[in-house]
Order: sequence, then structure tokens, then C-alpha cells
Amino acid sequence: MNKRDTYDYLKAHDVDFQVTEHQAVFNMAELASAGLPYPERDAKNLFVRDDKKRNYYLISVMGEKRVDLKEFRRTHSTRALSFASADDLMAIMGLIPGAVTPLGLLDDEERKVTLYLDADFSGGIIGVHPNDNTATVWMSAEDLVRIIEEHGNEVHVIRL
Repeated sequence: MNKRDTYDYLKAHDVDFQVTEHQAVFNMAELASAGLPYPERDAKNLFVRDDKKRNYYLISVMGEKRVDLKEFRRTHSTRALSFASADDLMAIMGLIPGAVTPLGLLDDEERKVTLYLDADFSGGIIGVHPNDNTATVWMSAEDLVRIIEEHGNEVHVIRL
């Protein structure tokens, strides 16, 4: 889905959202200068895979947090983890590096990716790209979880 398709999908699924347009950003440092209205609610998204390329995970955390993949592995009983390749990102979610977003799971036709969402987003809004790194969509974290689960991807809301 492109940006417009993503907005149409959200409307069709009764998701209340706001959009902030900005210059293309490719990392959290660049996003910090984008003038976002809720910078503390913006998600940092890590697309990782296990060492056998059998399991893929999208870990979405508050932007300032760091994720220790070794600790994540121990806590969630996964195989060794590393960042997935740009080719995997494109093949599974149709995204480029810098545009990684939970909304990309809506293009995961095989439902290969499990979303791990930082529980700190619960009860509030989350900012994610609309499958394009020139905008941020603000929606409730509960709506995000709902549409991803309705799509058929597994979602875990966890403390990170």
C-alpha cells in the first residue's frame, strides 16, 4: 500500500487518525528535526529475523528506547536475532529502509511477521509512518493493534 492507500484503509476500518507531513526521514535523529507534534509518542521500528530466516519480528518501541536483541531473544525464547535485509523488508512488507512501520504488516500477505509493541504506548497514541517516510500517522495504539490482528498477524504488547 502506498501512503494514500494506507489512509483509505484506516478510514475503511474506522480508525481515527491525524497526519503530519514532513521531509523524508531515514532514522530517529532525522525525525527529531521534523517538528512532530507528539515526538515522545513516535515509534522506533526494528525489523529483525532469526538466524534461520524462518521467523520475522517487528519490534516497535518508544523512540528513545534501545532494544537489546540478545535480551529480547532470552525473554521471548527466539533463536539468535539480527536485522533483516532490505531485500527481506521489500519482499515481505513492500518497504524500504527508513520507512519501516507496523502498517507495513498490512502488506504481509503470508503473515510472516510478528509484531512486538512496547506496552508504554498502551492507552495513548502512537506515531508511525504510513508506508512512506514523508509522513507520520498518529492513531491510538489500540486501533493499531486491532487492525494488525484483524489482518492476521500475531501481536504481543510487552514491556521493553
